[in-house]
Amino acid sequence: MSVTLTVHDGIADIGAAAWDACAAPTGDPFVSFDFLHACEASGSATPAEGWAPRHLALRDGAGTVLGVMPLYLKGHSQGEYVFDHSWADAFERAGGRYYPKLLGAVPFTPATGQRFLSHPDADATAVREALLQGALALVDRLGVSSLHVNFPTEADWQAMGSAGLLQRQDMQFIWRNAGYGVFDDFLAALSSNRRKTIRRERREARAGLDIRVLTGPDLTEAHWDAFFAFYTDTGSRKWGRPYLTRDFFSRIGATMADRIALVMAFRDGIPIAGALNLIGRDALYGRQWGALDDVPFLHFELCYYQAIEFAIARGLSRVEAGAQGEHKIARGYLPTPVYSAHHIVHPGLRDAVARHLDGERPAVTAEITELSNTLSPYRG
Repeated sequence: MSVTLTVHDGIADIGAAAWDACAAPTGDPFVSFDFLHACEASGSATPAEGWAPRHLALRDGAGTVLGVMPLYLKGHSQGEYVFDHSWADAFERAGGRYYPKLLGAVPFTPATGQRFLSHPDADATAVREALLQGALALVDRLGVSSLHVNFPTEADWQAMGSAGLLQRQDMQFIWRNAGYGVFDDFLAALSSNRRKTIRRERREARAGLDIRVLTGPDLTEAHWDAFFAFYTDTGSRKWGRPYLTRDFFSRIGATMADRIALVMAFRDGIPIAGALNLIGRDALYGRQWGALDDVPFLHFELCYYQAIEFAIARGLSRVEAGAQGEHKIARGYLPTPVYSAHHIVHPGLRDAVARHLDGERPAVTAEITELSNTLSPYRG
């Protein structure tokens, strides 16, 4: 069958219907047209911010889109959560030019998901191969240093490894639903000390506060105004300037309200803290959080315990609470491997990175095992 592969400098060029015909079957809110378009249209992921879209679309002879890939020409490594700054520094000290690079990922989102999106009537393996080869060809055409695919599924990671890309492994902390009916069922699976600690943390965090989970039509612009203030405060303290604009939140509120769970804490009717989650087909994804008042344990309540309650009520299999955070283990979120794959053009840099990754992967695997064995809060 004759196919063509095209490169697009905006997701709108491909169109919502064609994109979501490939993305919607995944049940992943982050690869949806609405989310990615909000990143671009809001000014959050744009060339001026170092995120120049170069999305791929694979079409058959009749022009039907068989597959798509979110792809960006990056001028830096910020907002990726797979850290290659040391690679860039070493290469540039040696006289190379690391940026720009190509990145297959969802902007500002360290959540595992499919990066090669195929139409349900297409051969997913063939689509993945065509999109990957197209991305590699684009590296050569643009003369850039590398291609990076962040947070792919394990199956896609293994396929990219077989295609010659370097494989990297890291870990995140994920809560799994063991068929719990209510939050107390989850607590019953923990050690006695952890049950007591979590109950105490929840009591102290909720004292004098009204905590609500807002989704669908309950979300208003006033809620987004408040949440953006929380997000901006946290972001400015952590990394200088938040990635997402205020308009981004209005856009996802308008187009994705049924896929959003915004946890808000109010004191005397005034919002003081919030945590944003996106709802997938089988998972709740924790994203941003922020607070204007320093309330003990409120972060744990809004980001972890409320998320677990929501997932149990919705029958979701897991909560993915984002990158980093060993403290999540004590709250029931256990270490889980996550992946990235890397194609590096320069032979010397590729060899150096390959040696590093060959040592890093087993170290990460050993750390996951050690943390699970020594810090798990669950009863044996």
